[in-house]
Amino acid sequence: MDLIERYLKAVGAQLPAAGREDILAELRDLLMSRVEEREAELGRPLTEAEVEALLREVGHPLTVAARYGAGPQHVVGPELYPWWMFGVKTALTVLVLITAVGAVARILFGQVEVGQAIGQAFAGLFESGLTVVGLATLAGFIIERQAKKPAFLTDWRAKDLGLFEVGVFSRRWWDALHEKSGGGTLAETDKALDASLPKMSPTAGALGSATGWGIFLLWWSGLLGLGFRPEDLGGELVRGEIDYGLLFAETVTLLYWPVLVFAAAQGLFHVLRALTGSPARLTAFGDVVFRGASLTLLGWIWLYSPFSSLIRVDSVGAFVERTETLVRTHDGVDTILMLIVAAAILGEVFALLGALKTLFVGR
Repeated sequence: MDLIERYLKAVGAQLPAAGREDILAELRDLLMSRVEEREAELGRPLTEAEVEALLREVGHPLTVAARYGAGPQHVVGPELYPWWMFGVKTALTVLVLITAVGAVARILFGQVEVGQAIGQAFAGLFESGLTVVGLATLAGFIIERQAKKPAFLTDWRAKDLGLFEVGVFSRRWWDALHEKSGGGTLAETDKALDASLPKMSPTAGALGSATGWGIFLLWWSGLLGLGFRPEDLGGELVRGEIDYGLLFAETVTLLYWPVLVFAAAQGLFHVLRALTGSPARLTAFGDVVFRGASLTLLGWIWLYSPFSSLIRVDSVGAFVERTETLVRTHDGVDTILMLIVAAAILGEVFALLGALKTLFVGR
């Protein structure tokens, strides 16, 4: 029975030292019993090929050893899978958006052909997508092997179930598109699409935000292989004696660490929101802090960044005059940048006021 002993050695090599001998003794008895039963049926000793067939019926040594192992026999189990899938979908969506913005910027402002930019975008997206799926799977692997299940798996609430019907990833959204292709009117399709986009619960929104900020952080730090860095978005835009691409790269360099800290803090804060059920005042407090930080960064861009001399105006009259000139001449990259930064500042101010109201009122 050399084959059986060799089989047992292969199984034993995969077993922990504690209890190994007992398991092998039990397995040896099982195998010998099956051999004896088969020999009794045939009325003769089994051939080597028949012993091989019997061992294959029992299972491969890796599979058999796993039956006696502790812990789950899967990387991401069915209970955790919806959460894993949600994280992957959200992360891939953010990746697609970043890649699309980068490709468009390189086509418009850089010396890159359309076909080359698209090809590089797809290559970078594929590589980064694999990284995202790998990181999500690693996280699932670790969670599955915790002695205690995370609270989000056990202490869920009915109002958070919209998490699994996220936007365009839901079947209803695709069904609505299919109905349109079958002859539905545009109004009917819009109504069906609106119905297929349930409002995400605060916890679901927090998880989505945490995932999005995590992907942005990986990209900003250069850990995602998208084929372009943040400074590349400026391209090679030269107007007159001004190299806007160079100014953009210098600004990104100066903002590298502040934005890195800002994105990391945002991601951690949204994880905290998800773990605590995203209470209104906690969310509002975070919004106040982060809106204030955003205003600080935008204020720096307006007053002190390499772009400051191009976009800064000292009065409302000067702001209006530059805007009117842009409308008349349809030329003025610096004025366009001025309007973008001014609009961002105004948007952050209104968002900050809304967050302050929620913080004090509680809803």
